[in-house]
Formats: sequence, structure tokens, C-alpha cells
Amino acid sequence: MDSSHGLVGESEQMCVIRRQIERLAHSKSPVLLLGESGTGKEVVARAIYNCNPAGNFIPIDCGSLVGPLMESELFGHTKGAFTGAAEAKRGLIELADRGTAFFDEIGDLPLEMQVKLLRLLQEHEFRPVGSLTTRKVEIRVIAATHRDLMRDVERGNFRQDLYYRLNVVTLRLPPLRERKEDIAVLAGRFLERIGVSYSLSAGAMDAMVSYDWPGNIRELQNCIERMVAMNSGPLLHAGDLPSAIQNHLAGKEPFAAAVAAASGAMPRPQAPAQSGIISLTEMEKRAIREALEFTKGDRVMAAYLLGIGRTTLYRKLKEYRLVS
Repeated sequence: MDSSHGLVGESEQMCVIRRQIERLAHSKSPVLLLGESGTGKEVVARAIYNCNPAGNFIPIDCGSLVGPLMESELFGHTKGAFTGAAEAKRGLIELADRGTAFFDEIGDLPLEMQVKLLRLLQEHEFRPVGSLTTRKVEIRVIAATHRDLMRDVERGNFRQDLYYRLNVVTLRLPPLRERKEDIAVLAGRFLERIGVSYSLSAGAMDAMVSYDWPGNIRELQNCIERMVAMNSGPLLHAGDLPSAIQNHLAGKEPFAAAVAAASGAMPRPQAPAQSGIISLTEMEKRAIREALEFTKGDRVMAAYLLGIGRTTLYRKLKEYRLVS
């Protein structure tokens, strides 16, 4: 299901998040989004904004705010404030006035900037670099991080007062491995965005569901894009999956057996006819044909069921001229 929020997924976790977003639509309270990298924190931040859009949505990558110009990037500067400041410049905070500022990876914000952000949240004002006067702004702050901010507070890497000021409303985004029922619909949506009439074989989908996706939705999107780029379609097989998933499958012996058990055991080659003995070569050809028929053409899964390597199967397909 794809709601008006732009969030894709049918799992109960995503339904809960949608309801939370709707409740936050007309609030101005800060929101803290927690979740692993690639779980869609910016998508959720934009969904909160889109429910009641006002002003601009300004994303701020805290990890890129380094060096002497980071304060200028956030708060702007006056003409002549420093060498090279030939003109006055508006900062990201001013651009977000009457809108939403999204601080991505807030845990990476340097301590000196944390002090200034705290003042912004408390007093709704800031001072551009080189200016003697403050400026008022009304912005909603949404922050996101994959880090344990409380642990950073204990280590002195994040201000406790800023943590509690940001932690008014918290949304935790589940990793993809905890909502695997959404993998199929996410994969389908990525295929639609690419604009191709491709589909995933049952073997490929089973393999994707068995994988834990440490890179979460971002890794899944990259996986689909790679499969499309490397395959002429229209059916994408398990053999087209990236090496990380191939390695996962290679180290998971029970996987093929589980697939076979779920669908019924693969038919055994028939016993030799009484009128004569079938050669080993013919039996091998028959086993390969039956394996491919059983897996609907998924060669990687067929190789697992046959107990041979993928390259061995490819070689035998060519040798026996079983390649269509």
C-alpha cells in the first residue's frame, strides 16, 4: 500500500507510523526520528511536512557541516564577515523560516553548533556570522539519527539539554529485516520507478526475503537497479542478485531444502525402463530439466537443489545443449 504520505509497505509497523504521522501533521513540536541507515528517515520527515505543508522543507546534512564555514551555512553571514564574503548570504535556517528544517544525522553535529541550535529551539532566534543583531524565525525542527544519542550524551559527545529539547516526539523506524512482508511491494515500486516491465522470479523473491538487508531500503533499491541494469529481462532470477546476497545464499545450506520442502519434494529421476538402461548422461540431463522446471527457470536455485555449483550447472547446460 502506498499512502498519500509516500510511504510504501503493508506491514503493521508502517501502518502505525502512518497513523503517527497524521497525528503530528498540525503540531509544531520537534520530532526525533530514530533508525538504522537506509530505513527511510528523510522520507518520513518529508511525509510529516507534506501532511500540512507550510513554508519550505530544508534538509540539512549535519555530517557535511565541517570546517570554518559551517556556521555560515546554517545561519548565513553579512557582507565582509570574513575573507571571501563579498556579499551577504542567507543561511539554511533562514530559508526554513515558517517551514521545516530537517537535521539529518543530528548526532554528527559538532558541539559548537549544538549550542547554537539549542538557542534556536529555545528562543526562536539566531545571529548571522558578522552580524551584531539577532533575527527571529519560526521553524519546525525534525531531526534524525542512526546513533544512540543517550550514549553520546553519557560520553560527552552530545549535549544533554539539546537531546531533551529534541526528544519531544520520537518515531522509531524498523529495519527492513523486521518487516520482510514489505520487500515484495517495495521491490515492485522500485521497478515501477525505473520504468521497466520486469518482474522477479519466485526464487529471486525467496532469496531476497531470506536476506537481512543490513543497508535496509537503500540497499534494496540499489539491488533492484543493479538487477535491471545487468539483465535484459523481463524476468529477474536469483542468479541476477548482487554478490552480497549470493554469498549469503552460498553460506546457507538449508535454504534450498526449505524451498523444496515448502513446495513438495522435487521429483526423482524415473527408474530405468525394463527394456534398457538409461545412461548416466541421460539421467543427468533429466535431473537438470526437472530441477529447472521445478524452480521455474531459476538456475541458481536449481543448482542448489541438484547439489552442484552454479558454474557447473551453466557448463552442463551448454554441454548438453539445454540452453534455450
